[in-house]
Amino acid sequence: MNFKKITETPSNHDNLEQLDTVSILTKMNQEDQQVASAVAKVIPEIRLLVDALSERFDKGGRLFYIGAGTSGRLGILDASEIPPTFGMPHTRVIGIIAGGDTAIRKSVENAEDDRVQAWKDLMAFDVNETDVVVGIAASGTTPYVLGGIEDAKKNGLLTAGITNNPGSPLEKLADLGIAVDVGPEFVTGSTRMKSGTSQKLVLNMISTALMIKIGRVKGNKMVNMQLSNDKLVDRGTRYVMEGLGVDYKEAESLLKKYGSVKAALDARK
Repeated sequence: MNFKKITETPSNHDNLEQLDTVSILTKMNQEDQQVASAVAKVIPEIRLLVDALSERFDKGGRLFYIGAGTSGRLGILDASEIPPTFGMPHTRVIGIIAGGDTAIRKSVENAEDDRVQAWKDLMAFDVNETDVVVGIAASGTTPYVLGGIEDAKKNGLLTAGITNNPGSPLEKLADLGIAVDVGPEFVTGSTRMKSGTSQKLVLNMISTALMIKIGRVKGNKMVNMQLSNDKLVDRGTRYVMEGLGVDYKEAESLLKKYGSVKAALDARK
């Protein structure tokens, strides 16, 4: 491979086992402070993906994340937060991990090395040209992800790749490459650290910006959130109080009557 695999380069710190606890934590924190600035540099690339996603969502399209290990788990985490936070069906943003659901909790041997399985996993959802597939791989070389992106492109789907190695195969293969250079990991090669943190930030940006653009947020409020526990009912009640200028009791009554903050606000306009 003719690119520098930054995710495998030696840590900027050595003799870690000789450090006291405060030194370990301080040095880790120093490394982590580089992550947000690295993500800021790829905002133009993230913007292209969000705009393309919002166009396809309006046509009924879906967002699929595919990944292995930490990257796959982060995609599943982001997808799982969309229904409770924004009230979208769980069928609109979907996370797929190499090795299947078992791999969410346990490593599945050799699952990431299967180049043909990702497309099979995607086909189980009857993917079509309105859908978008985002491959997540810190190394940018994971066969499961590369195969999925390659097959998705062949079948007319828009693809994106999130990686931590600029110039990697994933960045080059995907229609939209997002390469976040966070530098070497604190523990050499442990991409669950800075690389994983950067992926979480990017996924937050993609899904949240998308939900805002398709109207799932009003002002700065989660007006479509699922009212699935007492905390969220209380939060929704306070949103209705603020939006309509009514007292808590009336706001709570309206919320329960209409089922969501947005519906309650719209009903009183």
